[in-house]
Amino acid sequence: MTAPVRFPRFFVTTPAPCPYLEGRVERKVFTELKGDHADQLNEALGRIGFRRSQTVAYRPSCVDCNACVSVRIVADEFAASTTQRRNLRRNSDLVATECRPWATEEQFELLQRYLGVRHPGGGMASMEEVDYADMVEHTPVSSYVIEYREPSSGSEPGRLVGACLTDRQGDGLSMIYSFYDPEHEARSGLGNYIILDHIRRAAEQGLPHVYLGYWVEGSDRMRYKIRYRPIERLTRDGWQRMSKEEQSALISNTVGATDGNAKAQAGPAKEGEPDSYAPQSMPANE
Repeated sequence: MTAPVRFPRFFVTTPAPCPYLEGRVERKVFTELKGDHADQLNEALGRIGFRRSQTVAYRPSCVDCNACVSVRIVADEFAASTTQRRNLRRNSDLVATECRPWATEEQFELLQRYLGVRHPGGGMASMEEVDYADMVEHTPVSSYVIEYREPSSGSEPGRLVGACLTDRQGDGLSMIYSFYDPEHEARSGLGNYIILDHIRRAAEQGLPHVYLGYWVEGSDRMRYKIRYRPIERLTRDGWQRMSKEEQSALISNTVGATDGNAKAQAGPAKEGEPDSYAPQSMPANE
């Protein structure tokens, strides 16, 4: 006789300033991921708009605001733009390796460079090596780190220029956090390339989606997510594909924005930037 699956307990954070829209207040609902069914719970919650951070699954639960919209790319139907195809060619020599979720000093040094340039003064800027290890290693679900390295010129591995903490779910890959060398003059668009590589991986593995987290219309830092076609967003009626006309109009609004390289910071749109780092605003029991 199998033990019954317990319905998770949900908690709500105290209100805090919204990291995406000035003058607004955010609140999150969250639950703990633990036990033998953590993978199944994480997947079920992911399909209704939750994101994972360490051993917590969370989603926005803001009063009088629903600007944060969960989005995912349809991997097997993805159609790369001219710019995205150039990016794929430019970075095609990178060596990508799936590694177990184990933090390394090399990864942390790269993260520090990334945060120092892309997120100075941000909530993660003061992150120490033990904090990074917690972010990567405290996972109750199927996760790995994909490292992106330049070709080796000898017996040693090539230079690490990018990395992404990724969850593998039954219906897709969920990009939890990506970072890269923000000052690599010869490799622009590294954050964008990491997303494109995840789309390729998902399609090759027969996984229909790549989960990008939340898109916030009106937020410069999140508008890069709208550039991947086709894209689906979570609505009150479930996941719905954005029309070509609407997506084209939204993409045209990003023209002229500064193309950066990765995923969550204020300022011009940065390709590949992650959602806000959740654990700092989530007490273990509230």
